Amino acid sequence: MKKFEIVILETVRQFLKKLDKKASSKIVFNMRKAQVTVDPELFKKLTDEIWEFRTKYNKNYYRLLAFWDKTDNKETLVVCAHGFIKKTKKTPKSDIEKAKLIMKKYFENGNK
Repeated sequence: MKKFEIVILETVRQFLKKLDKKASSKIVFNMRKAQVTVDPELFKKLTDEIWEFRTKYNKNYYRLLAFWDKTDNKETLVVCAHGFIKKTKKTPKSDIEKAKLIMKKYFENGNK
């Protein structure tokens, strides 16, 4: 049973389109898997507000930063805000800040 629904924002759609088809398929597969299982290798909390979907494919570490939208009582949504290929041990602060900015705009614009 799914633990949450996922909304993919345009920024992430564009990121996925730029990737090799197999890499983007693997990322989507892992996101779906994270919906039904609790596995920090797939979905992990980074800060108070930002989480990340994690995928390793073909020696690359792909990250989709996301946040929770619990404003609608019907469903719990995880909103994918920003995607990047991780090249360092730590998630770059600039990527976390970018995701926070997208989250702020998302809530200011009435969840669009």
